Amino acid sequence: MAERPARKPPMTHVGRVVRTERLTPHMQRVVLGGDGLSAFSADEWTDHYVKLLFAPDGVSYPEPFDIQRVRAEFPRTQWPVTRTYSVRAWDPKTRELAIDFVVHGSEGIAGPWAAGVRPGEEIRLLGPGGAYAPSADADWHLLVGDESALPAIATSLEALPPGATVRAFIEVTGPEEEQRIDTDAEVVWLHRGERPVGEALLAAVRALEFPDGRCQAFVHGEAGFVKELRRLLRLEHQVPREDLSISGYWRLGHNEDGWQASKPQWNAQVEAEQETAA
Repeated sequence: MAERPARKPPMTHVGRVVRTERLTPHMQRVVLGGDGLSAFSADEWTDHYVKLLFAPDGVSYPEPFDIQRVRAEFPRTQWPVTRTYSVRAWDPKTRELAIDFVVHGSEGIAGPWAAGVRPGEEIRLLGPGGAYAPSADADWHLLVGDESALPAIATSLEALPPGATVRAFIEVTGPEEEQRIDTDAEVVWLHRGERPVGEALLAAVRALEFPDGRCQAFVHGEAGFVKELRRLLRLEHQVPREDLSISGYWRLGHNEDGWQASKPQWNAQVEAEQETAA
């Protein structure tokens, strides 16, 4: 058996903050630009994402920056912390990259950074990655997610042609968190209030009368409700795996480091459960 080629390390870029904008009480947009994005491109997928690198206080790295060298030569406690965020928009003409952050006060690393960062400051990022875009061959599109998936869902909606058949459900805390999306598709905004994350999304998709034809689905957000919707779509509605982009962006009770470490095992368990149920 031929050996697989070694995976290329992700490309490192440096973004300089151009401007920031508070979109809603808990959503902050940061627009990056500058020469450090000269090799960046994000025009293939609508779920493109980047990994932002946050160096621990007092730690600096040799230039040119090489994440593999850092991990080989620095103790783990001095490695940059990575946080993964969707690309909300990429303008190849102005070379500006927009990223939207959910902000909950001082909680976390990336949210407080986004809330307090100023024009001119810089941040390293890896990527982009991505794997999903709405297919013209699908008869209709199902888009489901919480706040963490809102940027990718909005980008996907804006990429669809006018008149496309779409069922889009986005769960946010309340009406103040709704955003304007440049689409003619109907977006159903579900207000969580004090309910658990994803409960309203589960109810909405379970109650949905599926249109005829091939469905392409994008379902992302908190891992618990994503697991339940994966079961619903794969087993009850028989949506083929190749027509599903479905994964937990995050999990209640875990930061990104803990979730990324346990995610492969979680996904394997989910797949095994569904194969058994089928």
